[in-house]
Amino acid sequence: MAYKYETIADTLREEIKSGKYTPGELMPDQNKLAATFDTTRITIHKAIQLLIIEGMVYSKRGAGTFVRKDFGLTERRQETLVDKPLGTTQTNAGKKVTSKVLELEARLPTKREAEQLLIDEMDPVYVMRRTRYVDGKVWAYEHTIMPTGIITLTKKVLEGSVYGYLEQHSGKKIAGSHRIISAGRVTADDVAAMGAKLNDPVLIINQISYMDDGQPFEVSESHFPYATSSVVADVQLH
Repeated sequence: MAYKYETIADTLREEIKSGKYTPGELMPDQNKLAATFDTTRITIHKAIQLLIIEGMVYSKRGAGTFVRKDFGLTERRQETLVDKPLGTTQTNAGKKVTSKVLELEARLPTKREAEQLLIDEMDPVYVMRRTRYVDGKVWAYEHTIMPTGIITLTKKVLEGSVYGYLEQHSGKKIAGSHRIISAGRVTADDVAAMGAKLNDPVLIINQISYMDDGQPFEVSESHFPYATSSVVADVQLH
């Protein structure tokens, strides 16, 4: 049985495909959609996030949700490592993946983190920092925020695959992620975590990942050494 947010996402998806909402158009705000579908704003938020993950719409803070201008050209795009939340272990299947845990603590979320994770500002979150290695070489430096209510994490879990542990023990599946990929410069934290050279280029991926019930389970920022990192995406125009 589909979750209500999935049913709403299906309806909005068909309305976009049928031309009710055209490329570049501002969609009704979440309160209006909640009234239209006789549901809560949180359920509408989950439905919109699903469409964001699929690349149909995007949200601009303070402005609303818009249909992507390139929708139609990229509708049949293939999933790639850019938009699939595979995690380091699955991405490097068959290779030796290890982790050095730099931090694991709990605190209250910031207002922004609570909004992104759809939790109350009094719900504690884990703060995790770790360096990931593949076959003994630095792969990435990760900084992750995750609600403590989702699962209990330990240093031992962080030394392995958090995604794998989460799916095995939460009873849910990881459904997708919304990613922003950018370039930046190595910071002091990167120097300490990866042995990188200060101010060298670094590939940055910011993402919010979701379980199959639409609940966000992490907000993360990962830094990848420029010399060994690349982004690969396949786009079908027809």
